[in-house]
Order: sequence, then structure tokens, then C-alpha cells
Amino acid sequence: MFVTRFAPSPTGYLHLGHAFAALTASEAAQGGAFLLRIEDLDATRCRENFAGAILDDLRWLGLRWQEPVLRQSARSSAYAAALEQLDRLGVIYPCFCTRSDVAAEIARSAEAPHGPDGPVYPGTCRRLTSRERLSRKESGVAFALRLDSANAAARVGKIQILEASGFPYRTYASIPVDPLLFGDIVLARKDTPASYHLAVVIDDAAQGVTLVTRGLDLLPSTHVQRVLQELLGCPAPKYAHHRLVIGKDGRKLSKREDAQSLRALRLAGMAPAEVLAMLK
Repeated sequence: MFVTRFAPSPTGYLHLGHAFAALTASEAAQGGAFLLRIEDLDATRCRENFAGAILDDLRWLGLRWQEPVLRQSARSSAYAAALEQLDRLGVIYPCFCTRSDVAAEIARSAEAPHGPDGPVYPGTCRRLTSRERLSRKESGVAFALRLDSANAAARVGKIQILEASGFPYRTYASIPVDPLLFGDIVLARKDTPASYHLAVVIDDAAQGVTLVTRGLDLLPSTHVQRVLQELLGCPAPKYAHHRLVIGKDGRKLSKREDAQSLRALRLAGMAPAEVLAMLK
């Protein structure tokens, strides 16, 4: 038995890809606990009506979860405590670069390293002295908090990802973690108390998640999340990154691409069993 979770963001209506992810997580619990988390940290894009629609659509599919539903928007103090812990370890630093600053610096580098999300941050603010950082903070300029990935890598040493294969997930492969894969990622900004990477680590630990099931496209993210787990002393769950549901154009379904929503299918008179059949 496992503790699993489905953790959507309320930035649009759920589509078939979400249905597959939720059903997979529920089934993977194998008699354990299936949890629901609403990842609503992005105040500019998240909407309460979408959060309500998520619950409606999941109930329509026949899914039931263990209460309470965790809301990330109510978890700022937990994220702040984690950032303080990382600061005491000396593995984060303030970054005063704007996005245009970062783009310009990367453009000047002929061999800028790349990660899964594109060119990685060149470490401009990592090289600032303590006095320079203090001076900039006192000036009131906005800053983000970045992970010092090289320092973090030295602290955690060699660690692994336990990746499951073949439902019902009883066989696992050990994947070496690359702590430098994303470079010095942002962990928090002025308007966002925690990045996805930090929040998911803290919340999985708080909810006692023992098996994380999610799309294969998120496997690279597991590398940096395993580093954060080790730094923060969080238990490491097992992982199962499953196939993606692909649209007619051969691409992953996306809210931004206006993938047909479960809500639309429901309103069109489709039964839950018909949706489930589409996911086989």
C-alpha cells in the first residue's frame, strides 16, 4: 500500500491528461491513501472557480480522496521555514537579476550550459560579496532566492531516484541524481513564496506521500527535488513517471492549447465510463 496524490493547479479545466494522472495515482495507492492537493501558488493565473471544477470533475469520474484537501496558498509559513533552513546551510543566495538581465548574460556566453528548461542561470549574483548583497537588499531592489547547486551537490553527495516500472509498481530502478541538471534554480520570488520544486518537496513530506505518480515529462524535475529532500531532511518517496496522453496533433495535452476539457465532455453528455475507455 502507498500514499499517493494528485496535485493539479487551478489555472483551467481538467482535460483527459489530468484524468489519466488522477486515475493512475488513485489506483497506485493499492488500498492505501489517495490524496488531493491544489497547487494554487500562482495568484496571477489560479482561479477559485477552476479549483471547484477540479473537485466536481474528479467526483464525476468516481474518484474519492482522503480529506482534507491541501491548498498550497495556505502553506506560506512552511515554505518560509524551509527557506530559512536552506539559508542556514548556506545553499541559497539572493539574485537581483531581472529576466532580461539573465537573457542578456546568457546571450553573451557562447557556451551557456543548458538544462531541461533551456539555458541555465549563469550564476551572476552567486559571485556577489556579502557586502554587495546587503547593500542591494537595503536599496529595496526586488530579488529572488536561488539554490547554489554546486554547494548543494557537494553537501548531498551521491543520491538516487527510485523509479518504478510496470504497474502495480513493485519493481524499481535506481537512477543517479544529477544535482546540477537545472543549475541555480529559483526557489522563491517576492510575489511567490515558493517555486514548484520547493513547494512539492515540502508538501509531499507534510502529506506523508510515499509514491509520486506523474507524467514522464516531469522526470527531470525529480533530480532537483531529490536534492532538496536531502538538504531539508525530508523522506524520499518512490516515483513512477507514467506515459502522457497525446492529442491528435501528437503533442501532450495542455490547458494552454485549449485541450478538450472533462467539463466539456460531461456537458456534452458523455458518461464517465466512456472517458475511462478513451484512456485505455
